[in-house]
Amino acid sequence: MQTEKGQSIEDASMQMIEDEIGTHQYNEKQWPIVRRVIHSTADFDFAGKNKIIFQKDSIESSMNALRNGCSIIVDVNGVIGGLNKQNLKDFGNNIVCNISSPEIMELAKKEGKTRSQVSMRAAISDIDGGVVAIGNAPTALLEVIQMVKEGIIKPALIIGIPVGFICAAESKEKLAKLEKVPFITNIGRKGGSSSASAIINAIFKLIRAESSS
Repeated sequence: MQTEKGQSIEDASMQMIEDEIGTHQYNEKQWPIVRRVIHSTADFDFAGKNKIIFQKDSIESSMNALRNGCSIIVDVNGVIGGLNKQNLKDFGNNIVCNISSPEIMELAKKEGKTRSQVSMRAAISDIDGGVVAIGNAPTALLEVIQMVKEGIIKPALIIGIPVGFICAAESKEKLAKLEKVPFITNIGRKGGSSSASAIINAIFKLIRAESSS
């Protein structure tokens, strides 16, 4: 829970974002998510050139899944650090992050793959119907896309917003072309763990707002 002082700082930050951005192309559910990403990164490009892309069912699908306690599968521990833990407690969401598992390391070496690829493949049962949040590893995103194409998973949402230079932008382009699976992604190299966790936090905030209305 926020302290009164902490909430006042957050409110002032959000108002500053509103004032600086002005008009934008996002709807009433998309904008709180974009604004939260901007708040977490101080990067106004997310509202413009590096705009965030929403598959049409992405927000409703993820809201339904998260409020019903679905698993949240992440590529790195940094995403976990940015999540609001009260949401996880209140809605009973399990966090899955296999990246540091010794078994994953050994299997990645054996198969000549990245740990991120293997960790996603190992989480198939959680990913099917869950929310996947990838903020760092393009290879994790590509593996999830491949599993969707194989027909072995159908996530409630794929948040594909990895940061970097090698395959980051390309992996997002592939996600944006994926049919019939809800996703949120962005154009270009920018992204990161804080962006991925900000999107989840913003979706939970939409859930709470809907419940209280």
